[in-house]
Amino acid sequence: MALKHRFLVETALLTHGLVSVSNDIMLDTWPEHADELVWVDKGQIITGGMKQFIPFRDRAESLCRIDCFHLEEALQQGISGALTASGTMAVCAHEGIRYAVSCGIGGIGDIRGEELCPDLPALRDIPVALIATSPKDMLDIPATISWLTDHGVTVLGAGRSHCTGYLLLSTDVPLTGILSATVPLPERRLLILNQIPEEKRLEDLSFLQIAILEGKQAEANGGYYHPAANAAFDRLSNGCSSRIQYEALLANVSLAEKLTENSMETYPFV
Repeated sequence: MALKHRFLVETALLTHGLVSVSNDIMLDTWPEHADELVWVDKGQIITGGMKQFIPFRDRAESLCRIDCFHLEEALQQGISGALTASGTMAVCAHEGIRYAVSCGIGGIGDIRGEELCPDLPALRDIPVALIATSPKDMLDIPATISWLTDHGVTVLGAGRSHCTGYLLLSTDVPLTGILSATVPLPERRLLILNQIPEEKRLEDLSFLQIAILEGKQAEANGGYYHPAANAAFDRLSNGCSSRIQYEALLANVSLAEKLTENSMETYPFV
């Protein structure tokens, strides 16, 4: 049965990444009408709002992360897991949905199994546009943006022409252009970066090296890199990093709503 949504929202961050954002906070602040969250439970693709998602989140320790390359395997083998950006894009393509929504995305780096994160070939190969915040700071963001543009992906900034990092001011990379009401959007190979306002980001760049070390330790122990790095950021920032990312995801959902309502003329973009 087709999913009747204009866009779908990944759940990997909400499931494994936000240590200091409680279920109660999510229930109180997630828009009641926003029922575009998507995950896989016992091999079934499930969509719903925050009330439907919270019981799934409560099982986080037993849940895996599912990308575009492992989606079919998860469905066939009855696996339960949160969907990454690329996994969400794969579901969108199957259901004829044009937009997927994420927050921090993968890229090029030295994370085991993600030297080239599935998010990148997904943007090249899957005919779904992705709304995200930025590639994550521990990655090689210049190389990531370069790989995308070299492979025909249009990378537009919402209100800005450069990517300056994710949780930190960690880089300064020119994008293809700025999201505009007057320029038609390509039908595929499109990444829109709706970055966290610079004044809201973390200031201590030393957090990044600690987060990388803890992510690599988790990786060496057979765990997931990104949740461990997120937990380090959360601890070092007294929970600020989790709140920032949650607010960024909400902002990306709001942007997706505007894009799919064809209300570009209302955007406060230059």
